[in-house]
Amino acid sequence: MSEQNNFLMNISMLYRSTQKYLDRALAPYEIGSGQLMFLVLVNENEGITMQELTKISEVDKGTTTKSIQRLIESEYVVTHTDEKDRRVKRLYTTGKAAELVRFMYESRMRLRNLLKDDVDFERFETDLNKICDNARERLGVRSDYSGIKIGRIEKSSFTAYSGKLSCIIYVAGCGFKCPYCREKDLVFIPENYEYVDPANVISFLKKRQTLLDAVCISGGEPLAQKDIESFLDEIKNLGYPVKLVTNGFYPDRLVELVEDGLVDYVAMDVKNVPAKYAETCGMRDEAFDLSRIEESIAYLKKGNVEHEFATTVVKEFHSMEDIGKIAEWVADGSPYFLQAFSPHGNLIQMGLTAYGKDEMKTFKAHAMKFNPMTTLRGAEG
Repeated sequence: MSEQNNFLMNISMLYRSTQKYLDRALAPYEIGSGQLMFLVLVNENEGITMQELTKISEVDKGTTTKSIQRLIESEYVVTHTDEKDRRVKRLYTTGKAAELVRFMYESRMRLRNLLKDDVDFERFETDLNKICDNARERLGVRSDYSGIKIGRIEKSSFTAYSGKLSCIIYVAGCGFKCPYCREKDLVFIPENYEYVDPANVISFLKKRQTLLDAVCISGGEPLAQKDIESFLDEIKNLGYPVKLVTNGFYPDRLVELVEDGLVDYVAMDVKNVPAKYAETCGMRDEAFDLSRIEESIAYLKKGNVEHEFATTVVKEFHSMEDIGKIAEWVADGSPYFLQAFSPHGNLIQMGLTAYGKDEMKTFKAHAMKFNPMTTLRGAEG
């Protein structure tokens, strides 16, 4: 067999050997080497959040979550809700973990001593750190948001995020086909559509840090984007509060982003009463899963994040009775906006009709019987 150096094989062998050694050492404590790094980080950073842990460990969120869950089930780690922000869960080691932590550090030191014989180990560690830096910078080890599809960006708005000068980032792609949608090209994406480079958007946000107050993510449907988490993480690292506009069809992703602290405000479009929901979304009843919408509404009503509900009111789809039922559906301390429909622009379906200002005011008065926090938007002249 060839004795030629094989970098990848050597790295793989070193990893497997150290994992096996640690698995044997930790077996009495009923955890494995996969949880070791996370326990060390929690012990050395008591009160760390899951998001911070994922970032420091440079491991994907799914792996982090599974490892922490194993440590929680083994009663070595507990979570406590942050006193100032109910969305944030902080991680702490338990009293049961004390002996394991001591043994863990001893095992780590013994492993190091076993490996360093006849090696300039300090030089090796220095070189290894440099190799890891090169990997992050050149191999894309850091979170990747390059796959997010951005349709366009509105560089400044005084209305998108109340009280803040923000930019609006419109992502492309949505599973709904609401006939009154004004962003037809973000739903039925033209074959020759030119997306905006996400890296250019981040560069723009870096340059505007002293001018902009916030970022609004709209669409399309942002939660349909597989890279949305990495993209929002990059924006939050720049210090921007983030408003998310969503149709609520992805409740699991909504919960994940909120609880990771990646979203500061959620605006959910509530299309209509349950019986008319699929039709209003341009979908067939049998193909539409209303439970997803119900789950998102229920989650937001718990007050886990600052939020609002909104309905764009269209004559062909909404009656006064419908608006009252929607207001009641989203009531329980949640702001509810009735948005005036504009029959102009790049609509999916032309020929739809808007209610007049006086009619919208009547709708508001009716909705307030069920939700006193009802407000008109774009209809009060």
